[in-house]
Amino acid sequence: MDFTLKHALGSYTVHSAYGGLQEIGKYFKLDRRVLIVTDAGVPSEYARTAAAACKEPHIVTVPMGEESKSIETMKMLCEKMLAYGFTRKDAVIGIGGGVVGDLACFAASAYMRGIDFYNVPTTVLAAVDSSVGGKCGVNLAGVKNIVGAFYQPKGVLFDARLLRTLPKRQIAAGLAEAIKMAATFDESLFSLFETEEITENLYEQVIFRAASLKARIVEADEREGGIRKSLNFGHTYGHAIEAAGGMAQLLHGECVALGMLPFCSDAVYERLFGVLKRFSLPTALPFEARLALPYLSHDKKWGERGVDAVFCEAIGSFEIRTLTKDALLATIEGAQKRYR
Repeated sequence: MDFTLKHALGSYTVHSAYGGLQEIGKYFKLDRRVLIVTDAGVPSEYARTAAAACKEPHIVTVPMGEESKSIETMKMLCEKMLAYGFTRKDAVIGIGGGVVGDLACFAASAYMRGIDFYNVPTTVLAAVDSSVGGKCGVNLAGVKNIVGAFYQPKGVLFDARLLRTLPKRQIAAGLAEAIKMAATFDESLFSLFETEEITENLYEQVIFRAASLKARIVEADEREGGIRKSLNFGHTYGHAIEAAGGMAQLLHGECVALGMLPFCSDAVYERLFGVLKRFSLPTALPFEARLALPYLSHDKKWGERGVDAVFCEAIGSFEIRTLTKDALLATIEGAQKRYR
């Protein structure tokens, strides 16, 4: 299964192929120098498999976790490319989850003002969300994704076989982003989450549908000036939960799950709450809600009039409302009874 995403400077293909990593050279242009970026939590055989298909591979393994998503690590990757004699004709591959993809893509976007980047997501979260759309970046001073760029990959390869080593909690956290997409754009997909057991056989279908939905949105609004803002459903408060200390206790998708609950109608809340419980996603905050409130001001979506917050009033639809800080705080505080 493939789909193509068109953007301002061209297009690229997202390939979904079970076992596709073994044939990575069929999907990407690798007859050149290639920096393969992965992390310590990804089986090392994945990077070695990709390296075998490259003319001149260089594997860099960074520590696992958000701490690697930093300017210092990005600088190290650029220094490696400089030391290895990379030119504008060479490429970077990210093999891992969202941290690796964002980090490797940002390094590729900056080195020599941009060289080719390919993404091989190894988590559900990365396959559904961060691998498609061209956003990349790093964290700074405890603020998530505050330094980065819009930089589209040359290609994406999703191999569902790589998910076999993931813990169930990681899979559920990744599915939170797919649930988000279904809630705001696809009622039939949301119904599937309510009724079907998402087994390995359904991973590809669910991930492919959610990722292709995101691709259509990115095509319509690459730079997040309009409809792409809808992808932030669950993220305005979710990022604040992460920054307030949730990052140490919760995965990103789990924070997004919690971030959706205050921003929906009562009818949507009942269905959404049921789906989150069904997939063992959190529905109660790990600390007092007030501790996350100061971090809302760091959200990149703030403008002169306030923040653009995404609401879901009916499954399969969304509304973007510009809220002042006081209105945003009132929305969250008014929904505290929903955390149970």
